[in-house]
Amino acid sequence: MTYSNIPAAQTLVLYFKTKGIKNIVISPGSRNAPLTLSFSKHPDFNCFSIVDERCAGFFALGMAQQLQEPVAVVCSSGSAMLNYYPAVAEAFYSDIPLVVVSADRPQYKIDIGDGQTIRQQDIFEKHIGYSANLKQDVCHNTETYKKYAVEGQNESQESIQNHNVLEIQKALDIAFEYRTPVHINIPFEEPLYGTTTVPLVEVKKLQKTSSNAKTQVDFALLKNIWDSSSKKMVLVGVNPPDELESDIIRNLGEDDNVLVFTETTSNVHHPNFYPSIDSIIAPLEKASDKEEKFRALQPDLLVTFGGLIVSKKIKAFLRDYQPKNHWHIGGKKAYDTFFCLKEHVNIHPNDFFRQMYQQPKALEDSYRLQWDSVKQHYEKRRAEYLKQISFSDFTAFDEILKNIPRGYQVHLANSSTVRYAQLFSMNPSLHIYCNRGTSGIDGSTSTAMGAAVHHKNPTVLLTGDLSFFYDSNGLWHNYVRSDFRIILINNGGGGIFRILPGFEETKDFSTFFETQHDHSAEQLAKMYHFDYDCVKDASDLRKSLVGFYAESTAPKLLEIRTPTAVNNKILLDYFDFIS
Repeated sequence: MTYSNIPAAQTLVLYFKTKGIKNIVISPGSRNAPLTLSFSKHPDFNCFSIVDERCAGFFALGMAQQLQEPVAVVCSSGSAMLNYYPAVAEAFYSDIPLVVVSADRPQYKIDIGDGQTIRQQDIFEKHIGYSANLKQDVCHNTETYKKYAVEGQNESQESIQNHNVLEIQKALDIAFEYRTPVHINIPFEEPLYGTTTVPLVEVKKLQKTSSNAKTQVDFALLKNIWDSSSKKMVLVGVNPPDELESDIIRNLGEDDNVLVFTETTSNVHHPNFYPSIDSIIAPLEKASDKEEKFRALQPDLLVTFGGLIVSKKIKAFLRDYQPKNHWHIGGKKAYDTFFCLKEHVNIHPNDFFRQMYQQPKALEDSYRLQWDSVKQHYEKRRAEYLKQISFSDFTAFDEILKNIPRGYQVHLANSSTVRYAQLFSMNPSLHIYCNRGTSGIDGSTSTAMGAAVHHKNPTVLLTGDLSFFYDSNGLWHNYVRSDFRIILINNGGGGIFRILPGFEETKDFSTFFETQHDHSAEQLAKMYHFDYDCVKDASDLRKSLVGFYAESTAPKLLEIRTPTAVNNKILLDYFDFIS
């Protein structure tokens, strides 16, 4: 076995092994050489080389999302680690255990004008579960310590080692227990490339620092409110597949007093659930008696679980027509999204709903059934609308979503992509993901690529043009599976801005908001060895999709060119049509 001869590097690697962290995404550099040598030459680690740190961060995030366990990213000193920040923020708000390991220059070289040095300690302070700042080993290159009178040179190596072990242990415990990103910063003095085959440090048995505090829940009180609420709304945000047990889904689906709104990212399905929230609310906004209809929809009790919500319309509605009670179930934190949160019930949703459905109480009112006819109406009208409109983003998404093979993992880019997907039903066998923690367009491709590495079934990424071109470095690595598919909807700019307030057909708008362009993905596909096809109408799209998912020796990219000028009108007219 080959190890770095620097104790801090060796300590980190050995404790990672003890904790069971197996996947390490490394960005090439020199200052992180002690870590790179130790990880890459150890058989217990799967190492991935991603040159762009921003892409590397999201690639690791995608793996951690799939594995439901910490994945590490390792980089050199300086601005390299700053490129991790978007992925760190996404991991923080999406409860994904990303372990950031940054090599640092010795402290005496910070702020003296030396190259590749920045203030790395606590750099992610606002969006991190814990920042572990390790101390530099005094037993490595002691001559330098004496020469520059380095602060701390008189501290014993034993004291430094004890500090580093405790910091590593605390960071890893927090990552595992709280499913949150952590940062470990390690200063290294040159020489950096020395190795040894004998461990220089002793790995002590880790004692978990968990609080083990049990959540106390007054089920009798909650059950009383649940049973007495005739209008119960359950709103499900981002949720892993197969998280909710079938008997719980059945109870919710068959309860006439529960209206279940599911987002595309919820991965929860039942024929009586409402998967297209905006198609319910948009017609009410346009109704002459909208106040009366909104009052009828207003719940007595709102129960939420899962991650963040995409639909702006449901957020606006519940802020204006607040329930008497809002409970958030599960998760380490509960957001007061609708400004009326009363309870954070920190137990698994399965356990919560099992308690609520013990000896269920029948109520005369039928909250859900009042809205079934509305659901049936918009589904019928949507089918009619699709028959009469021209080729556009709207028709493309309809065709794309109904043709994804069963069992696929589906990654949605942010902005227009995830919002269009919200308007259509998804096959229950699909596993749907989207980076909704910060809702950025910056890492969708890289996240999907990382997630595909460990997913048993093929993956398809649905993305818009700005998101795809912005993260094009996400294709720059050697870990793309041949069954990976990308569908790029290219409408020549940020089409979502055309449906937002403030749109005007001016040069300034097209330049500074919409960012119009005429880029094609063809050359990128060629450079990264993707099979490529481009379509510009519905007929060609249907033909291309016939063979798109067939087995192949190379990944595939399908680019769909849609008309910029009509997409927004067709989308906005849809809501008028179903109204």
